[in-house]
Amino acid sequence: MRVGMDVLHRRHFDLLRGKRVGVLSHQAALTADGATSAQLLRHALGKRLVALYGPEHGFFGQSGAGEQTHTRLHPDWGIPVYSLYGERRKPSQEMLSDVDAVVCDLQDLGVRCYTYLATLRNMLEACVEAGVEVLVTDRPIPLAQTVDGPMPEPSLMSFVAPCPVPLVYGMTPAESASWMKTMLYPEARLTVVPMEGWQRKDAAWDGTRPAFMPPSPGIKTWESAATYAATVFAEALPGIDCGRGTNLAFRVLGAPWLHAEKFCERMTRHHLAGVSFHPCRYMVASGGYAGRELDGIRLTVTQAARFKPAEVSLALLRALAEHYGQPRVWHHKGARAKWFDLLYGTSETRKQLQAGKPLDAIAAVWSRERRGFAAARAAALLYA
Repeated sequence: MRVGMDVLHRRHFDLLRGKRVGVLSHQAALTADGATSAQLLRHALGKRLVALYGPEHGFFGQSGAGEQTHTRLHPDWGIPVYSLYGERRKPSQEMLSDVDAVVCDLQDLGVRCYTYLATLRNMLEACVEAGVEVLVTDRPIPLAQTVDGPMPEPSLMSFVAPCPVPLVYGMTPAESASWMKTMLYPEARLTVVPMEGWQRKDAAWDGTRPAFMPPSPGIKTWESAATYAATVFAEALPGIDCGRGTNLAFRVLGAPWLHAEKFCERMTRHHLAGVSFHPCRYMVASGGYAGRELDGIRLTVTQAARFKPAEVSLALLRALAEHYGQPRVWHHKGARAKWFDLLYGTSETRKQLQAGKPLDAIAAVWSRERRGFAAARAAALLYA
């Protein structure tokens, strides 16, 4: 399997010949020989690589979730490294003034609230306005066959809900860019470089692709990338820890009042497809329970093609509230209902969960909402 950047390398960067190039990327974008995409382009293009752009967590991947980054000069190359998660989240015309083409190479998850989708959209929009070409080199995502969760309400569109797509939308970065060109920016001068030797069923990590580098501090492993959408609700509900700061981030849920063995038995009785639940004691690294050992549950994706992380999140939240009480889940000190709604792109999910609406009825509404998206997604897919 070759990621898009390695395909472009094999073609001797023909699509960039004679052009001044900017790169939207980060240190998680590794190539076959272990270099980052930016390093590979620097070696190939020399001084024609004129600008770098960093998403959330920064071009060098050093910043935490929600932490603003700042524009700086690259310490070795002397070119600007523009922050797209600071004072600006969309490139200004000045940031693109010396660029003929922008290469976008981001390791994404295929989850709407993971902000690289918003950064890709903002870059595409800015390049349309500036008359700059965009080249998206593709990378795998962990749940390439999965479409799950609600469509966003127009009033709740935000940086964590930047496009009218479901919470889990099942498109790689190049497919997402193609979808954006069709649905949002038909005038975009977009070229995509697909992967070679990759199929949607290859979503599980198999060791044949470039080594996995964490695309953000909270996604340390491919397994965390796969379970992220099932547990990200904990960011809004601080009574429940999701392992941030540990190697199990977004793979575990824990709380002082949770009895993992019995709770895992309860979750197993739901017969949720593609996932298993196991007790897991761990030490909390951050948040209100920092330094405490918690009884937690660990999620394992057993069949990526059948796993529905958004529906699993509903089942987890309903079971936690029924077994341990709604106050512990929804009304813990610091709970942020508005942030929960922004993550899901809708306030209805929270209201329906709190009101006790049957989970299959909530999922059925999601499915109806997604019908229009399904056809547009199918037209953008690059792989069987």
